[in-house]
Amino acid sequence: NPILETMTTKETNSTATSSTYTYQSRLPRLPVPPLDDTLKKFLDTVQPLLSSTQFAETKEIVKDFKKKDGAKLQKMLKEYDKLTSFGSYVEEFWKNAYLAPDTSVVLNSNPYFLFEDDPDSKSQIQRASSLTFQSLRFAASVKNERMKPDDVKGATLCMEQFRSLFGSCRIPRDRKDVIKTHSDSDHVAVLYRNQFYYFRALWPKKEGEVKVAVDEEDIVEILETIVEDGKKQDWVELTEGAVGALTTLNRDQWALAREQLLNCSIGNTRALDIIDSALFVLVLDDYQPTDIHDAAANMLHGKHIIKETKHNDNNYHRKQQERYHQAGTCCNRWYDKLQLIVCSDGSAGINFEHSAVDGHTALRFASDIFAETVVTFAKSITKSIYTSRGCPLASMIDANVMRAAAVTKDSNSLDTHPKKIEFDVSRTLKDSIFFAETSLGDNIYANDTHILEFNKFGKSFIVQNRLSPDSLVQMSILIAYYRLYGKIVCAYEPVLTKRFFHGRTEAMRSTTAKAAQLCQIWTSATKTNEEKINALRESTQYHSKLVKEASEGKGIDRHLYALQCIAKKNVEKKRSPMPELFESEAWEALNHTVLSTSNCGNPALRLFGFGPVIPDGYGIGYIIKDSKIQYSISSKHRQTKRFAHALSQTLQEICDILKKPLRSQSMECHNNQVTSATTKTLGQRKVHWKMDYFMCGASSISGEAATKESRDEESSYSRKGKIDRKNSWRKAVPNFG
Repeated sequence: NPILETMTTKETNSTATSSTYTYQSRLPRLPVPPLDDTLKKFLDTVQPLLSSTQFAETKEIVKDFKKKDGAKLQKMLKEYDKLTSFGSYVEEFWKNAYLAPDTSVVLNSNPYFLFEDDPDSKSQIQRASSLTFQSLRFAASVKNERMKPDDVKGATLCMEQFRSLFGSCRIPRDRKDVIKTHSDSDHVAVLYRNQFYYFRALWPKKEGEVKVAVDEEDIVEILETIVEDGKKQDWVELTEGAVGALTTLNRDQWALAREQLLNCSIGNTRALDIIDSALFVLVLDDYQPTDIHDAAANMLHGKHIIKETKHNDNNYHRKQQERYHQAGTCCNRWYDKLQLIVCSDGSAGINFEHSAVDGHTALRFASDIFAETVVTFAKSITKSIYTSRGCPLASMIDANVMRAAAVTKDSNSLDTHPKKIEFDVSRTLKDSIFFAETSLGDNIYANDTHILEFNKFGKSFIVQNRLSPDSLVQMSILIAYYRLYGKIVCAYEPVLTKRFFHGRTEAMRSTTAKAAQLCQIWTSATKTNEEKINALRESTQYHSKLVKEASEGKGIDRHLYALQCIAKKNVEKKRSPMPELFESEAWEALNHTVLSTSNCGNPALRLFGFGPVIPDGYGIGYIIKDSKIQYSISSKHRQTKRFAHALSQTLQEICDILKKPLRSQSMECHNNQVTSATTKTLGQRKVHWKMDYFMCGASSISGEAATKESRDEESSYSRKGKIDRKNSWRKAVPNFG
């Protein structure tokens, strides 16, 4: 059986013989932080979120926890860490936090990427063929273990998540989902107008190598055939049988519907197995986004379009059920897998299931395949110049292609022709599909996505002003919220911990005491520009310090969450009651994440985003580029566009103030009679300037993007010397990442 249950296998630090996993055995294990350190940081973290009375009560609760339950739970966690078969002390608990909640993955878990436009303007099928071909090469490279390991500033990162990137699927179960990975997956599933197709695209491993069986021209022909066939069927009938809509249901409902689907026929079992085991799903949307906001929303949750149904028959059930039908793209999805989505205008992106793969892993995939399309385009430009020795541009992906169409037809040939996947859908299942679509429609209309593309400055300008780009963006978000609502609220930013074996992310709580003070100073009419900039520097420096600590496994969220999971097991076994700390107002405040944020992107992406994690929250994904900052902002029933305007206003103010010389930075006339004491003072100021720079910039290893690019630029600049299941989701995984 090619299906591997990733949740049950015992992980070992075995050394792979190839480059991709060579360093796995050398990676350190994620450390269990000292309890005293975590509790002290916990108090520092929650103080800005609590009243003075609440904070005084919290200090007593923490003091009591440290003496009683905390020490026992810490000991149990350390023993668990020694004995567990999982890769870290938090891995099992964190996987369960994703897989146990009953909520739909749409808008609650799955993030999206929107690619930049293709350098060579392409039609939908051409763009889809190009990205699919490079994705197949990337998949072959992963299977052949030839992909170079990720690293940040010379530190090698864990590559374990790439084993689950292709051929994996989230399977709904009654109480907790599972992730199944098909190690010998060789085909691509295609969705067009709610219909499923597939074609084989990789050769079986032979002589230790997996080769790609189709090239771009082959894929163009395959997709043209699929589109031609997909247009034949009546759209209303396609909507009634849109099985993909079932993946948008709450997980318990989807588990029940999946069982009904399996019980309908043996053919359905085979159809689901083909989809589950596919390398990924290529989605062809018969839709052209109207603007950038619409494009982002389409990648996040699909488009909801209702059209009137005109019936020419006497189908009583259909007439009674609905006069209108779904004509959008929201049902043209399979949210349990990695999806490559291409619209009719050639715009493209990714929506990925998040429980086994973080943004940093998906970003490597997206970056490499996009970069390869750029390289291919560059080679097409220069092929007439480099006629004899070939273009000197090297490929990003190491994979070989052996076209199946060029191989002599024999017993070893590979059939790459597209095939349609047919489902036997009962009347009961058609009702389930209809109700899934209407429920999804409510969620889509309750969600608002707005894009802010701020182009007045970007990373270069921020670094020139001796500030950390990521920390400044975090502060801009907090200031914008405060100026709009006058409140200090909890904010979350995931920080990469993949330098550890099976590391994923740690939480960075951006709402520090210094950040709260900044919000008050920045929005005050009586504070000077110099006071505002000083507050901005202090808050960003402190933020960068905490980010660095989180990247080293010294955060508080994962540690406290693991302790809480141990405590829950004790409660279930009636060993002890739940400690007061985990039922306190402070704990509730920490996990009520109004501002869920993440920094994940590079020049390959135009946008990155996700939904809010609580009903009164915002989901904010951002990408910091050299000369601009791009935000994707989502919320439910809140003033998303107005918040984006407040954010833009804040960024403009930062730009204006940083461009103005402050009194301490003003230019003075040169005086030939300058004293040695004055020279010494200027020299000290210069030294202090450099130290201040390194303090605020050195720790910007932020978010799921690992921010290697940002840190490299800052270092380069400094060297130049210049400027219960139903309720578990909200408590278990309160944030993206």
